[in-house]
Amino acid sequence: MAWSALILCFFLGACCVSARQIRVNAAADANQTTAEFFVDASKSQPMPETLFGIFFEEINHAGSGGLWAELVSNRGFEAENQDTSMNITPWGIIGDESALTVSTDDSSCFEKNKIALKMEVLCDSQGDNICPVGGVGVYNPGFWGMNIEQGKTYNIVFYVRSLGSVNMSVSFTSADGSQTLATTNVVFTSCKLDKDGDFSGSPSNGSTRKTSTDNFPKSAFILNLCLFLLQGHGFRNDLAQMLVDMKPRFMRFPGGCFVEGAVMKNAFMWKNTIGHWEERPGHYGDVWNYWTDDGMGYLEFLQLSEDLGAQPIWVFNMGIAHNEQINTNDVQPYVQDALDGIEFARGDKNSTWGSKRAALGHPEPFDLRYVAIGNEDCGKPFFRGNYIKFYDAIKLAYPDIGIISNCDGSNRILQHPADFYDFHIYTDANNLFNMIHQFDRTSRVGPRAFVSEYAVTGDDAGMGSLLASLAEAAFLLGIEKNSDIVSMASYAPLFVNTNDITWKPDAIVFNSHQAYGTPSYWMQHFFIDSGGANFLTSTLNTTSPSLIASAITYSADGKNFLKIKVVNFGADEVKLNISVAGLDGSINSSGSTKTILTSDNLMDENSFDNPNKVVPRRSIINDAAMNMEVAVPPHSFTSYDLLRS
Repeated sequence: MAWSALILCFFLGACCVSARQIRVNAAADANQTTAEFFVDASKSQPMPETLFGIFFEEINHAGSGGLWAELVSNRGFEAENQDTSMNITPWGIIGDESALTVSTDDSSCFEKNKIALKMEVLCDSQGDNICPVGGVGVYNPGFWGMNIEQGKTYNIVFYVRSLGSVNMSVSFTSADGSQTLATTNVVFTSCKLDKDGDFSGSPSNGSTRKTSTDNFPKSAFILNLCLFLLQGHGFRNDLAQMLVDMKPRFMRFPGGCFVEGAVMKNAFMWKNTIGHWEERPGHYGDVWNYWTDDGMGYLEFLQLSEDLGAQPIWVFNMGIAHNEQINTNDVQPYVQDALDGIEFARGDKNSTWGSKRAALGHPEPFDLRYVAIGNEDCGKPFFRGNYIKFYDAIKLAYPDIGIISNCDGSNRILQHPADFYDFHIYTDANNLFNMIHQFDRTSRVGPRAFVSEYAVTGDDAGMGSLLASLAEAAFLLGIEKNSDIVSMASYAPLFVNTNDITWKPDAIVFNSHQAYGTPSYWMQHFFIDSGGANFLTSTLNTTSPSLIASAITYSADGKNFLKIKVVNFGADEVKLNISVAGLDGSINSSGSTKTILTSDNLMDENSFDNPNKVVPRRSIINDAAMNMEVAVPPHSFTSYDLLRS
């Protein structure tokens, strides 16, 4: 049983395509009924192993309150406005001001996390000011609720300092406090203690929230608090599984604009995000306007990449924020910070930073092969000078690492060295559909392209529409065709918590207890087998500007396949005659399948109520052959996976 809106309570007790333009509402192919697709399997182009992956950015509470499974929001009482002394939002008080007052105090024992919550109990077990029956304390609603599941065990860690003994009750309750789902008592008898205990959530409809009020002191400090469901490496299971199912070949992290910050003090600085959680200071993500405790830090990103079997691509700050820049003459400390970060990831366990990684439980190096110097900083006054400083230092120390410039080199020659250049595109559906030729005429000399952010946005997209996914599918078919110059591509953003929709659409939508994939999420599944596959020469004969087709060969689970992908962006069904020549062997119809992504309406979306409205549907092809005629539905993306004998 899952509870969608729960709070954690503390009681202080006794203490190949057409080049023509197309518009979605046009009837250009109203009379089109047939088309021919010829595949020459004897002519092929190998595609990079890394071709399609994912890009994680801390936006929309993607990690803090999302993929990172910590349930307590603002565990260190430091969020919100850093210029005030009361930063306890969203914590609330149990009891009124006559019984309890709370304040923050700079008295924590943790060097990088100095704030503690001071609780002063004004009531007593006898006399004129008797404490409430349920006790007094504080509660935390989590990130718009906590998903507490029956029978699961949760690990809670917190630190308390008090001059007297403390009897505390830690409970899970329903959002309104009317039901107590699980509770445990903790008794402290010395001045400075910590508690690391497990307890199981077991909802009971008849219980109420209450605790004893024996032997409480007049004041106590709660220094930090962390709460997890006991599982894996700290990632939320359902969201992590959705990433596993995508089989990404790389993961770019942690941003994006999140890396830059509006000002340098709020940029992502990796050294503040490693180590034990109570020593991580956290920081305010001033671009996307929320606090993160950095529980999902540099080590966790590397660990997630490893868990997914994906190449990590680390994006680091190059001394440039949105509204602030470090002069090139002064940027050396940031250069050294990047070098230290690379050593942390891939250095020997006896190296300075590799030993710190080993001490944190990962003695073997991570397979870090790519780094990105900055994000969307190209053209800023200190960009080139700073970039060269980073590039030269990294190449000297790690000549094998692929370095990504954040300048677009698709239509011009870069004025600085790079192994890859970054390409971002957010646009409407018609424009992205017509960008299938974006890289056709790009120079094959020089750095390769990394399309690290692409998506249909605006009115065409909503929260994630079929229309958007079809245009994106066409764009990716163009990337496959040009994979001799495009090495990697990833959709953006990856996640959105529906309680903090800063940017839409996104691939995966979630709240505290539910999640679903948008059509764009499911579209990407059609390209899982593209990495390392062979792109085949083909010809599409059609008068329709809305039809696109391509072919690849790939291997999976010890079997060989011919995959034909077709996007029909138009409003009419197309009869497509497929002919294949030059293919070794024959087609085995018993193991061949058709997968289709479509819906009744172009603007159809998935939702919590109907998460499977627009998802791929798979069926067996009983008459698969080298030559066959298929019916391609309107507004659809279809894959024919033909098993080769």
